[in-house]
Amino acid sequence: MSFTRSRCARALAAGTLSVALLSAGTAAAFAANEKPTPTPTMHMTGKPKPTVSPMAKASITLTANKSSVTAGQSVRLAGRTTGLKVGSPLALQHEVNGKWTKLTPTTVVKRNNSYAMTAKLPKGTHTLRVVSANKAGKAVSPTVTVKVS
Repeated sequence: MSFTRSRCARALAAGTLSVALLSAGTAAAFAANEKPTPTPTMHMTGKPKPTVSPMAKASITLTANKSSVTAGQSVRLAGRTTGLKVGSPLALQHEVNGKWTKLTPTTVVKRNNSYAMTAKLPKGTHTLRVVSANKAGKAVSPTVTVKVS
Protein backbone atom coordinates (compact mmCIF):
# COMPACT_ATOMS: atom_id res chain seq x y z
CA MET A 1 0.00 0.00 0.00
CA SER A 2 2.74 2.45 0.79
CA PHE A 3 4.08 2.01 -2.76
CA THR A 4 0.71 3.08 -4.23
CA ARG A 5 0.38 6.07 -1.91
CA SER A 6 3.82 7.29 -2.79
CA ARG A 7 3.07 6.92 -6.53
CA CYS A 8 -0.17 8.83 -6.01
CA ALA A 9 1.63 11.55 -4.03
CA ARG A 10 4.23 11.91 -6.78
CA ALA A 11 1.53 12.23 -9.45
CA LEU A 12 -0.29 14.87 -7.37
CA ALA A 13 2.96 16.84 -6.85
CA ALA A 14 3.81 16.65 -10.57
CA GLY A 15 0.31 17.87 -11.47
CA THR A 16 0.53 20.77 -9.02
CA LEU A 17 3.94 21.77 -10.37
CA SER A 18 2.65 21.60 -13.97
CA VAL A 19 -0.31 23.87 -13.13
CA ALA A 20 2.01 26.36 -11.41
CA LEU A 21 4.39 26.50 -14.37
CA LEU A 22 1.55 26.76 -16.87
CA SER A 23 -0.13 29.64 -15.03
CA ALA A 24 3.20 31.51 -14.72
CA GLY A 25 3.78 31.10 -18.45
CA THR A 26 0.27 32.31 -19.23
CA ALA A 27 0.73 35.37 -17.03
CA ALA A 28 3.99 36.17 -18.78
CA ALA A 29 2.34 35.78 -22.16
CA PHE A 30 -0.38 38.26 -21.24
CA ALA A 31 2.21 40.72 -19.96
CA ALA A 32 4.18 40.59 -23.22
CA ASN A 33 3.29 42.62 -26.32
CA GLU A 34 0.94 41.03 -28.82
CA LYS A 35 3.32 41.55 -31.76
CA PRO A 36 7.10 41.55 -31.63
CA THR A 37 8.66 44.76 -32.88
CA PRO A 38 9.88 45.06 -35.62
CA THR A 39 7.81 42.56 -37.56
CA PRO A 40 9.70 41.07 -40.52
CA THR A 41 8.01 41.18 -43.90
CA MET A 42 7.84 37.90 -45.77
CA HIS A 43 8.77 37.06 -49.36
CA MET A 44 6.57 34.75 -51.40
CA THR A 45 8.91 31.96 -50.29
CA GLY A 46 8.04 32.57 -46.65
CA LYS A 47 11.51 33.84 -45.76
CA PRO A 48 11.91 37.20 -44.00
CA LYS A 49 12.61 40.06 -46.41
CA PRO A 50 15.35 42.46 -45.28
CA THR A 51 14.06 46.00 -44.99
CA VAL A 52 15.72 49.35 -44.37
CA SER A 53 14.78 50.67 -40.98
CA PRO A 54 12.97 54.01 -41.10
CA MET A 55 15.47 55.16 -38.49
CA ALA A 56 18.42 54.34 -40.79
CA LYS A 57 19.84 57.51 -42.28
CA ALA A 58 20.55 57.68 -45.98
CA SER A 59 24.07 58.68 -47.00
CA ILE A 60 25.92 59.49 -50.19
CA THR A 61 29.65 59.55 -50.96
CA LEU A 62 31.18 61.67 -53.73
CA THR A 63 34.49 61.65 -55.57
CA ALA A 64 35.67 63.54 -58.66
CA ASN A 65 38.13 61.99 -61.10
CA LYS A 66 39.98 65.35 -61.41
CA SER A 67 40.31 68.27 -59.03
CA SER A 68 41.52 70.63 -61.76
CA VAL A 69 40.51 70.79 -65.44
CA THR A 70 40.66 73.25 -68.32
CA ALA A 71 37.52 74.88 -69.72
CA GLY A 72 35.57 72.46 -71.91
CA GLN A 73 36.85 69.32 -70.20
CA SER A 74 34.43 67.01 -68.40
CA VAL A 75 34.64 65.94 -64.79
CA ARG A 76 33.38 62.49 -63.84
CA LEU A 77 31.63 62.38 -60.45
CA ALA A 78 30.85 59.07 -58.81
CA GLY A 79 30.03 57.55 -55.45
CA ARG A 80 27.98 55.10 -53.43
CA THR A 81 24.79 55.36 -51.43
CA THR A 82 23.32 53.64 -48.40
CA GLY A 83 19.69 53.74 -47.31
CA LEU A 84 18.42 54.75 -50.77
CA LYS A 85 16.38 52.53 -53.05
CA VAL A 86 17.60 51.54 -56.50
CA GLY A 87 16.28 54.10 -58.98
CA SER A 88 16.19 56.99 -56.47
CA PRO A 89 16.99 60.26 -58.27
CA LEU A 90 20.23 62.10 -57.47
CA ALA A 91 21.04 65.67 -58.45
CA LEU A 92 24.31 67.59 -58.68
CA GLN A 93 24.46 70.98 -56.95
CA HIS A 94 27.08 73.71 -56.72
CA GLU A 95 27.42 76.54 -54.24
CA VAL A 96 27.01 80.08 -55.54
CA ASN A 97 27.16 83.00 -53.07
CA GLY A 98 26.34 80.73 -50.14
CA LYS A 99 23.31 79.11 -51.85
CA TRP A 100 23.12 75.65 -53.41
CA THR A 101 21.79 75.54 -56.97
CA LYS A 102 20.98 72.52 -59.10
CA LEU A 103 23.13 71.72 -62.13
CA THR A 104 22.03 69.88 -65.28
CA PRO A 105 23.55 66.43 -64.73
CA THR A 106 21.25 64.09 -62.78
CA THR A 107 21.35 60.35 -62.32
CA VAL A 108 19.74 57.54 -60.33
CA VAL A 109 21.00 54.98 -57.83
CA LYS A 110 22.13 51.83 -59.67
CA ARG A 111 21.65 48.19 -58.61
CA ASN A 112 24.94 48.04 -56.67
CA ASN A 113 24.10 51.28 -54.76
CA SER A 114 26.49 53.31 -56.90
CA TYR A 115 26.04 56.23 -59.26
CA ALA A 116 28.11 58.21 -61.77
CA MET A 117 27.62 61.38 -63.80
CA THR A 118 29.68 63.65 -66.02
CA ALA A 119 29.63 67.46 -65.81
CA LYS A 120 31.12 70.28 -67.88
CA LEU A 121 31.64 73.28 -65.66
CA PRO A 122 32.32 76.94 -66.51
CA LYS A 123 35.58 78.66 -65.48
CA GLY A 124 36.07 79.16 -61.77
CA THR A 125 36.31 77.14 -58.59
CA HIS A 126 33.26 74.96 -57.96
CA THR A 127 32.17 73.39 -54.69
CA LEU A 128 29.96 70.43 -55.64
CA ARG A 129 27.69 68.00 -53.81
CA VAL A 130 25.09 65.34 -54.69
CA VAL A 131 21.65 65.36 -53.06
CA SER A 132 18.67 63.04 -52.92
CA ALA A 133 15.29 63.49 -51.32
CA ASN A 134 13.84 60.29 -49.85
CA LYS A 135 10.93 59.57 -47.48
CA ALA A 136 13.19 59.76 -44.41
CA GLY A 137 14.56 63.16 -45.46
CA LYS A 138 17.25 64.65 -47.61
CA ALA A 139 20.57 62.87 -48.06
CA VAL A 140 23.54 65.10 -48.89
CA SER A 141 27.05 64.04 -49.88
CA PRO A 142 30.23 65.67 -48.62
CA THR A 143 31.52 68.38 -50.95
CA VAL A 144 34.32 68.21 -53.51
CA THR A 145 36.08 71.17 -55.08
CA VAL A 146 36.91 71.32 -58.80
CA LYS A 147 38.94 74.17 -60.29
CA VAL A 148 38.22 75.01 -63.94
CA SER A 149 40.76 77.27 -65.69
